[in-house]
Amino acid sequence: MLESHVAGRWRTPTDEGAPLLDAATGEEVARISTAPVPAAEAVRHAREVGGPALRSMTFHERAMLVKELALALREHTDELYELSYATGSTARDTAIDVDGGIVTMLGISSTARKNLPNDVVATDGPVERVSRGGTFLAQHVWTPLRGVAVQVNAYNFPVWGALEKLAPALVAGVPSIVKPAEQTAYVTERMVRLAVGTGILPDGALQLLVGHHEGLLDALDGQDLLSFTGSADTAAVLRAHPAVVQRGVRYTAEADSLNAAVLGPDAVAGSPELDLFVREVAREMTAKAGQKCTAVRRAFVPSSLMAEVTEALAARLSTATVGDPRDPATRVGALVDLEQRDAVRAAVRAIAAGGRVVTGAGDTVVDGYERGAWMAPVLLAVEDARFGPVHDVEPFGPVASLMAYDSAEEVVDLLALGRGSLVASVVSHDPAFVRTVVLGAAPFHGRLHVLDRDDAAESTGHGSPLPHLVHGGPGRAGGGEELGGVRGITHHMQRTAVQGSPDMLTAVTGQWVPGSRRRTDGPHPFRLSMSELRIGDGFTSDWHEVTPEDISGFAAMSGDTFYAHTDPEAAAANPIFGGIVAHGYWVLSRAAGLFVDPAPGPVLANTGLEGLRFTTPVRAGDRIRVALTCKALNPREHTDHGEVRFDATVTNDRDEVCATYTLLTMVTKEPRP
Repeated sequence: MLESHVAGRWRTPTDEGAPLLDAATGEEVARISTAPVPAAEAVRHAREVGGPALRSMTFHERAMLVKELALALREHTDELYELSYATGSTARDTAIDVDGGIVTMLGISSTARKNLPNDVVATDGPVERVSRGGTFLAQHVWTPLRGVAVQVNAYNFPVWGALEKLAPALVAGVPSIVKPAEQTAYVTERMVRLAVGTGILPDGALQLLVGHHEGLLDALDGQDLLSFTGSADTAAVLRAHPAVVQRGVRYTAEADSLNAAVLGPDAVAGSPELDLFVREVAREMTAKAGQKCTAVRRAFVPSSLMAEVTEALAARLSTATVGDPRDPATRVGALVDLEQRDAVRAAVRAIAAGGRVVTGAGDTVVDGYERGAWMAPVLLAVEDARFGPVHDVEPFGPVASLMAYDSAEEVVDLLALGRGSLVASVVSHDPAFVRTVVLGAAPFHGRLHVLDRDDAAESTGHGSPLPHLVHGGPGRAGGGEELGGVRGITHHMQRTAVQGSPDMLTAVTGQWVPGSRRRTDGPHPFRLSMSELRIGDGFTSDWHEVTPEDISGFAAMSGDTFYAHTDPEAAAANPIFGGIVAHGYWVLSRAAGLFVDPAPGPVLANTGLEGLRFTTPVRAGDRIRVALTCKALNPREHTDHGEVRFDATVTNDRDEVCATYTLLTMVTKEPRP
């Protein structure tokens, strides 16, 4: 009997429950309760216990929790694989779900530590100057929502589907409640049991509701998030719930999606692209027995290549062995249950009314496994590419339909008939064709995968969402986005415009804002470790008078003899400079010479600079100096150093700003002996 994890403990149902069957053998795997679980209690526990515990940590600390949890789950993949076989998934299918989920967590953790500060607040974009004198500024900031992220998941990815939503929520500081689909809930329950058992996550950060829920959506309000993966009909019901419509719950849906693959007209017989197209479509039809939200359902081929592609794809699919998912020789496992198989059969019949079945059958039987939900890959050829059902009915199984087109513009129109999809692949080596199709299809797709001979060896494939890219699609596909690197994290946060003086914005954001107080009466900032540095610690250099020899010497040394630095007559005619000016890179180099404290100390390395702008030309006879200010401290977890960002501003003796940039340095956390 599967259990829910609510308010820090596992809840054992008291009813007999309903059986969940092995997709291949038909034998009982587990039982799931038909009694309601206390959803409102889970929401309350997440808000009162899980949320405060997570928000007490920084982004980096929470990202490290995600990494540690992923590595801990990796130690138990064999156990998850064994359970996953019962869902009908082969070892290769399970790798997408289990290993893919773990890798996604690691990717989100890494992205967070690279792109977010080791703080509890993050800035969004530059400071906005909203007053003439600079005493009243604005800065957008991200802070965690004070609610819970509720995820209602589909059956096809019981591990990845939960982890790809859990990781960004945890990094953002928002606890999660996982509501898995019933058919494969036993895999999700085991994963959550393993995760909770590690003791890595604080109490209330992760809860599980298995089976029927009581009052889950009614308990949500404007600080909560709801993400759904499943059918478009259910997505529409959730979207209309008062929690979403009236109380402003953030709602994201990933729904039915008639994804496509397009073969370019340049893919003549013998070309690499024709073979790549056939392999990609066949792989998408057979992986997870076609039970993937990103699987290819529609395949568009130039009219002149229709016969050849049909024959090649049918031949490739004929080698796809259907059978016991535990057998390494099996390429296509079972559908999740008999009900799902019957639904796919009905979808095939609807589409076949507009064409013919090229290969495959809906009544496949595997010897010794007569109770299994088997279905061999079905390839359909649809005569009229605008036949309605092929663009309306999603056969959520190993099924795809081939259709012919005659121009790039026509195939763009055909793609749009799907009314919004997660992904489409364009297989072509013709840049002009690719550009036309990509720009025409982009408004209808969350992702476009361009495949050709140049990127095939490293391509992650049509159906592989990546943690640093958005995963979702417009229109019929749900209209939402998941993953997306930092975007997936900030989805769980509130963006707020904070207005105030430079000093107040520095206090709120933890980052020095130009115009805020500087302290220049202490040691040189390069002599201070991260534990000793404070935001606003600064240094103002002595003046340097620029000479003609500075400019000509840098030109000779660097080889940069651009006329504005070397040819007085040509420089005088320049409408911007009106005479010889110093190289911008000389200004940058001389600034470093003016502010660097050369002796060994806490500063380990200069790792780069950001936001460099040259704003006022520097000429011979000008005097320049640089003001260096500690802008941000970003200690790294589990290392003895971190990143310090310094604001560098070069000015001339007329108080004009000549150059500005942010200097990135690696600095020890503690003083060096």
